[in-house]
Amino acid sequence: MQDKQAALPVQRQLEAYNAKDLTAFIGCYHQDIAIYRMPATAPSLRGRDALAAFYQTERFTIAALRAEVLNRMVVGNKVIDHERVWGMAEQPYDVVVVYEVQAGLILNAWFYPVG
Repeated sequence: MQDKQAALPVQRQLEAYNAKDLTAFIGCYHQDIAIYRMPATAPSLRGRDALAAFYQTERFTIAALRAEVLNRMVVGNKVIDHERVWGMAEQPYDVVVVYEVQAGLILNAWFYPVG
């Protein structure tokens, strides 16, 4: 996969996240998506249905929710974003997310807290 192609679904999901467009957001993810909140070794969410339910009830209800990419690196089918997230706490916080892209969809995502 060309580096530029790997970044496309990641960019689309970021735009859908900021628009709180659940249908467009979920459409960027593979049916078998696994979300890891590091240092956990087991996924915190698995499957598109679980992802949709979580974001519908736990994230997209937050009015101030938005994310900004501070830095993006693409290596093969991995997209590594340094993101700043607003709306989840009183102050914005940073997170590093590694997205694994397969067949144009995000198959796995690993979230690493910063700080």
